[in-house]
Amino acid sequence: MQLLALGLNHETAPIELRERAAFSPEAMGSALNDLASSDVASEATILSTCNRTEIYCGNQRLDQNRVVGWFSEFGGFKHEELAGCVYFYPNEEAVKHAFRVASGLDSMVLGEPQILGQMKNAFDQALQAGTTGKVLNRLFQHTFTVAKQVRTDTSIGANPVSVAYAGVNLASRVFTSLSEQTVLLIGAGETIELVARHLKEKQVGRMIVANRSIERARSLADEVGCEAISLAQIPERLAEADILVSSTASTLPILGKGAVEGAIRKRKHRPMFILDLAVPRDVEPEVGDLTDVYLYTVDDLKSVVQQNRGMREQAAKEAENIIDLQVVRFMRWMRSLESEPTIKNFRQQVEQIRQTELDKARAKITRGVDPELVLEQLARDLSNKFAHHPSQQLKQADIEGNPGLVSAARKLFGL
Repeated sequence: MQLLALGLNHETAPIELRERAAFSPEAMGSALNDLASSDVASEATILSTCNRTEIYCGNQRLDQNRVVGWFSEFGGFKHEELAGCVYFYPNEEAVKHAFRVASGLDSMVLGEPQILGQMKNAFDQALQAGTTGKVLNRLFQHTFTVAKQVRTDTSIGANPVSVAYAGVNLASRVFTSLSEQTVLLIGAGETIELVARHLKEKQVGRMIVANRSIERARSLADEVGCEAISLAQIPERLAEADILVSSTASTLPILGKGAVEGAIRKRKHRPMFILDLAVPRDVEPEVGDLTDVYLYTVDDLKSVVQQNRGMREQAAKEAENIIDLQVVRFMRWMRSLESEPTIKNFRQQVEQIRQTELDKARAKITRGVDPELVLEQLARDLSNKFAHHPSQQLKQADIEGNPGLVSAARKLFGL
């Protein structure tokens, strides 16, 4: 069995391409089934976040060009669009990449914890779709164990930072005091929840949560002590927002230039800080052209998050050592799979010999032969049967001058 991980992320592809490459929750099941039912891969898991889209495949023989071909066709890409943006990790490199991603070592914010939950969700989706098997099941379970060990044994998670934290930090720089600001949060997923908690810690003046599901918005609002509204109420409440943070799974923009322009007029041109953490983007790019609007996307946070990397670099080195050791252990298990068919055939052969000789012995006892003599003959016949073929092959090895086989036999049989 071979492994392959391929994808694109914030380092290799611009946000415009990542938007198109993202798999919506509604499309994930059909994508997994389409890939796993093809002859491209027998096992498949797809990780799709705002910063990366990655495909993990298992198959007896994997051709990276065919996997990219599937990705291009399913996503409606031209080949040249993906050229230079897609990375490939075969076998051992795929294992190491999965471990590094789950541990936050490949994230925009070094050591951020969100990605582990996103990988678990991706694996759960693949499990529900029935597109994982022995290899990917073992890979992802091992991946989660490694990520937990990295968090426990290193300080990679000290002083938690994430894209959410970086966004709040950026807002803190724009406004002198967040205690006097009103924040409108659009969405109620994990990213928005993190933003809300960070804002609460910063003692922001007021927060409003808007979400398609008003029940989910109220649930989050109750946790952080703020107001909940529906998406339909956004136009009438937009002008209240000094800070707007959006992160939904919508495939189309939620906020257009016209709506924001109207809100700015109502605000009498008081500045509005907008942070769009969604991929695909929730806010039309043209909004950034408006006077008195400061629009930032996840790509704009790169310079902010770089400031947090220094304190975690030593922890990352320790994490890499843990990962290298765990990659070796996983690959030992992978290599053991190669011997499984041989072991299975050997055991079947032994069982067949055992059953044949046992049937003969029982027949003799039924005919009245002394059981003691039958047992002696059974033991002798079993020994001869088991030793016959190996003995013949060792003699032939001597004739052919093949000392390697003799040496291997001594190791195999503990001689």
